[in-house]
Amino acid sequence: MKLKSLLIALVLLCSFAGAAYAQLPSVKLKDVNGKVIDTAKLSNEGKPFIISFFATWCKPCNRELKAIHEVYPDWQDETGVRVVAISIDEAQNAQKVKPMVDAAGWEYQVLLDPNRDFARAMGVNLIPHVFVIDGEGKVAESRSGYTEGGEQHLIEKVRELLK
Repeated sequence: MKLKSLLIALVLLCSFAGAAYAQLPSVKLKDVNGKVIDTAKLSNEGKPFIISFFATWCKPCNRELKAIHEVYPDWQDETGVRVVAISIDEAQNAQKVKPMVDAAGWEYQVLLDPNRDFARAMGVNLIPHVFVIDGEGKVAESRSGYTEGGEQHLIEKVRELLK
């Protein structure tokens, strides 16, 4: 009986470890200009990138994306990283996303996930939720919430992946 319990625990451990590094799921989303994007094809030419789930009404989300925006040119120069911001605003509020992004001057690719299909597929329950994706398209880091300065952890993870 102990061997069976040990085997079950080992199988569960392996399945969770594998899930942490799974490929991006394939969900068709539109960008703020209406172009359809397959999330499984999100990439950064073999370099790491960051996916940030947000909503226009989420103050911590907007603080995090603003903080990243302030250092984004430096990050790109140093590492070539790119950010993909995924709005989970519901369909009736989706028209607010593009004006907000334009006003903020964000240079990120911004996709709309009004039904939260991609968010659900990625296991996002709370926003902001950020993923660092390695150069092979696998999740290398995942975290929810934002505290001031938290964006530094993201670039540190990107630097680590580039080594």
